[in-house]
This record gives sequence, structure tokens and C-alpha cells, in this order.
Amino acid sequence: MTDVRKWLQTRSRRMKKLILLTGDALILMLVIWAGFCFRFDRFYIPNFEQTLFILAGPAIALPVFASLGVYRTILRYFGAYSIWTLLKAVTVSTMVWVSLVYITLSFGPGGIPRTIAVVYWLGSFAALVATRFLARRILEEPHPLTQNAKRVLIYGSGEHAVELANALHATSEFQVVAFVSDDPSLENMDVLGIRIYPMEQLQDLVQQLGVEEVIIASPSASVRAQRDLVAKVGRLPVKIRVLPPLADLAAGKFLVSYIRDIDIDDLLGRPPVPAIPDLLREPVQGRVLMITGAAGSIGSALCRQVAQLKPAKLVLLDFNELGLYQIERELRPYGDFELVPVLGSICEPELLRSVIATHRVDTILHCAAYKHVPMVEANLVEGARNNVLGSFHLARQACEGNVERFILISSDKAVRPTSVMGATKRWAELITRYYGDLATRADPNRVFSCVRFGNVIGSSGSVVPLFKEQIARGGPITLTDEGMTRYFMSIREAAELIIQASALSRSGDILVLDMSEPVRIRDLAEDMIMLAGLTVRDERNPDGDIEIVTIGPHPAEKLAEELFYNPNSIERTRHPKILRSSPAHMPADDVPVMIQHLQDAIDRYDADAIRTILFQLLERRDLPRLMETVAWGQAKERFSA
Repeated sequence: MTDVRKWLQTRSRRMKKLILLTGDALILMLVIWAGFCFRFDRFYIPNFEQTLFILAGPAIALPVFASLGVYRTILRYFGAYSIWTLLKAVTVSTMVWVSLVYITLSFGPGGIPRTIAVVYWLGSFAALVATRFLARRILEEPHPLTQNAKRVLIYGSGEHAVELANALHATSEFQVVAFVSDDPSLENMDVLGIRIYPMEQLQDLVQQLGVEEVIIASPSASVRAQRDLVAKVGRLPVKIRVLPPLADLAAGKFLVSYIRDIDIDDLLGRPPVPAIPDLLREPVQGRVLMITGAAGSIGSALCRQVAQLKPAKLVLLDFNELGLYQIERELRPYGDFELVPVLGSICEPELLRSVIATHRVDTILHCAAYKHVPMVEANLVEGARNNVLGSFHLARQACEGNVERFILISSDKAVRPTSVMGATKRWAELITRYYGDLATRADPNRVFSCVRFGNVIGSSGSVVPLFKEQIARGGPITLTDEGMTRYFMSIREAAELIIQASALSRSGDILVLDMSEPVRIRDLAEDMIMLAGLTVRDERNPDGDIEIVTIGPHPAEKLAEELFYNPNSIERTRHPKILRSSPAHMPADDVPVMIQHLQDAIDRYDADAIRTILFQLLERRDLPRLMETVAWGQAKERFSA
């Protein structure tokens, strides 16, 4: 077989086509003659007229085959479409051949019996398909499995799973040993010679077949199904990976390189919502934008998203020199817009005034803030200086510099804050409201608004990087409380929604990103341990890998965060994941006086006075806890109806 393959591979394309034409001609003549033998039930020797018609078979068929593209197919890739082309060609050539028989009145026992036509059509099609699959088998380079080939189980049994199995088969690095399906009608069926098993046998299969990887190749698999899959094999030494939906693959085919590790994002229960294109383009395209905190996790994600939407100019402001250099270098290849890195702090009003005036900034996305709750709590003077005074200087310069749109990136910790970080973000919301009122008095088209959301997976303030670090060290994972919950979303989704929210804003708005249901932090920790291929060490599994330890909550932490002061005040917008919260209970007329008191305390470095000023003001302003007992779930039901 190897010698035949090598000989064929060294032939020219013309020689290969000549071999195929010769083989087809012989096959067609042999099929017609076999039809005579079948019809007369003996070894049949045709007469002169019948011999002419046997020779006419390939004489008619080969030109038809050539015109319909049968010989343009590369035999190594002979498949379903090629079979369909061959069926059309055989049908057409058979009809022409039969027509010739009737035109010459050569039908009957001494000529061409009618049975021959049926045998010719079926037999020639079957024989030609068979020879092409045989040729494909000869020409295919064998892929012997390497000694370290990974044994793979595929979750799914549809077209996507089959295509993935074919792709894996073409390599020597993977061996597909089983399919698993939730469809009971497919149980114990075979695909590509590989057995399909029910979901109930998954754990046994992993152990019995020595499975090293489980790949999810079912685009319809829900988040719940993925969580169940992780739970079933999470205690076994197996890696779980996922194949993106076919729509995500530009080539339209599944390639092994597209398989990615299943991520914690996949298990958070957040179905993706496509962006509305005009809401993404309108606030960015052709505009001059400035992003503060551009080197941070959320700021840099916003930079990447904005860079793809063709701004006229993008100004990056951050005091982190290395981070600013890295994000600038990353954005350079994105497009033909002007990119301006500015090294500095939002606490420098003269710098802000100069940058806004020099570059004629249209839109400011204000991400710069200290976000780590314990760190801000321990350094509240600098936290208040940066988060409050910095936001004050930026909003003031934006108002005086005729910036059209100012968007503050806020936090769910600003709702009834218990931490200094949350209080500073609430002050930033009040400041944005105050200068928004001033800006809209001068020009009703100007918009100063806030976008509020919860934790972002992978951001610097998220618990996920901490858990990853603790897992990498071998544990333990530290929890503040078993019942603690938080809202989560992916950083890319947050960036897209912030830009779309800016297009939907009215001045004074607080737009809230719908974070779906809160996630129990204990569940998040267990999922991350299982995704790492490890097991939880507890009373039920004393030999597990990673222990989860409860250390008690920080005094500034809440067990559960809120997104709204009054859940009944929320309104829908054009985007299903962007909600509008009423700011009616948030007067901000005396912001300059408030800021002056805070500035004096900061200048004195009086931490106690700063804390008192921060919380006394908020307690006075946020005293009306309207509908405090109304759960977010009830409000959600109301506007989902």
C-alpha cells in the first residue's frame, strides 16, 4: 500500500487524471457486461451490436463526467458533495445511453434488454463511488497515534461533534474513544466507528477508557448542562475543554486549534446577548474619546473595544507608565486613528484642562479609580483623593471644556455603601449628577451619566485572580463567608455594554448593567478548583487537593451586593441587558461645598474626619430606602412579564 501511494503521489496531475479516466471506462464496460450476465443468468458473450453499446457506455459517460466536474474533485477529499456530483453525472450519462438504444431500435433480447439500463445506472454509480473511496484510502497519509496521544471523549453527537472527531482523527495527538449524548435515541449507536454512550455512564467511561480530556462539542449545551458535566468529572483527573459555536469560526470548519479550555465564564449562567451595532458605533465612530485608567483591566478592555470602532482619536490617560506603554503598543495595529498616550493623574486639574482643550475631546469614559475594597479601606486618604477629588476635577474640566458626553464607570458597591471604596464611588455618582445638571443647562444635548455594574471576571478587583493564585499555590482558598454572593460578568461583555449604555444615556442617568443572578462565592471557588482538574478537600473527600477555608468577613464587606436603591424604579432601554435607574432621590446641588470639606480633611491627612464626611453625607442623602424589602428578583419579574 505504501509503495502504491508513493508511486501515485509522484505522478503528474495529467497522468493521475488519465489513470482515473481509464479506470472509469473499464468499470463502466464491466458493469454493462455484468448486466448481461445477470439478465441471462450465465457467463454471457455479447454479439457485435451489444459490444458496440458496451463500448458506447464510457464513450458517452466520460465527456458527461468531465463537463459536470467529476474529474475536478481531489480524491483525498472525496465526500458527500462529490458523491452528489457523481450521481448527477451517472444519471445523465445513463439517460443518454438509454436514449441511444431506443433511437437505434436496439432494445430486446438480441440487443439491449431493459433490465440492463437499471443495472447500468445502479451498478456504475456504486462501483465508481467505491473505487473513489478506495483511492482516497490509498492516497491518505496514515496518522499513527504517537505514544503520548491523548484519549478524548466528546460530549455531543451531532454534526459539530462528528466534524470535530474527523479533525482530531487527522492528527496524531488525539484519539477519540467515545461520544456521550443526552439523546436516548442515540444510545449504543456508532458514529465513525465510535460508540455513543448515555450521559449516566460518563464517570465510568472516564475511568474505564483512560480518558484524559472531555471536549464539549454541543453548541446547544446549556450553562446548566456544562455545570453538570463539570460536577460529574470534576473529581477525576481529566481536563474539560470546549469548542466555540460554528458561527464564531471564520473558516466555517472546526479546527483542533479552536478548542479552548472551558472557562469560569462558561459556568456563570450568563447567556450571551449580541451587541446592537448602531449603539456601538454611534458613541465612538469619528469621535475623539478619552479613557481614564486606560491601563487598568476595565479601561484596557474599553480601549480594545473602542479601537475596533473607528474613532477619530483615542486619548489614553493613566499614571501607570508601564501599563500605558503596553496598552498603547497593543492598540497601534488596530487602525488609522490617532492614538495619544498621556502619562498623568486625574487629580491634576491643569493637566486635564490642557488635554481636553488640546485634543478637543468629545467623550470621556472615566474608569480611573482605586477598586480593591481592603486596600482603599487601609488607605482611605489616597482612596478619597483619587476616587472623589479626581472624579471632581475630571467632571469639572469636562463641564467647562464642553465635553459632549461624560460616562462614569461606577460599581454596585456604591449602593448603600459599607466600605470606603463604595462610598467614594457613590460620591463620584453625585459629582457626575451635579456637573451633568450644569452641562445640560448650557446645552441640552450634553450627557453626564453613570454606568453601574458588579464584578468583572479577570479584572484587578475581582476575586477570580486571587482564587487562581491560591489554587496554583496548592491552596487553601480563603472565603470570607459561606453565604456571600456577588454579581459577575465577563470583561469583554462589560466593555461592550458600557459603550452601548453611553449611547442610551440621558444626562443624570444611572444605567445599570443586568448581571443576571448573583453567584455564591463558595460555588465559584468549587467550580474553579474542578476546572483546574483538581478536587475539593472536605469532610466527604479528605484526600482532595484544595481546601476551602472560611476566614470571616472584612468589616467593610457586605454578604450580598445590590445594583439599585429602589428596584421598582428601574426602566427598560433598547438593550435587554441595560436598565435605567431613577436618580430622583439623589440631589447634588451642594457638591462644591461637600468637596471643600473633604479637601480640607485630605489636606490635614485626617482619616477619621474623611470617613465621617464620606458616610455622614451619604446617610443624609440616601436616607429614603424606598422599597428596601423588595427583592431584585421581584422587580425583574415585573419588567420581564
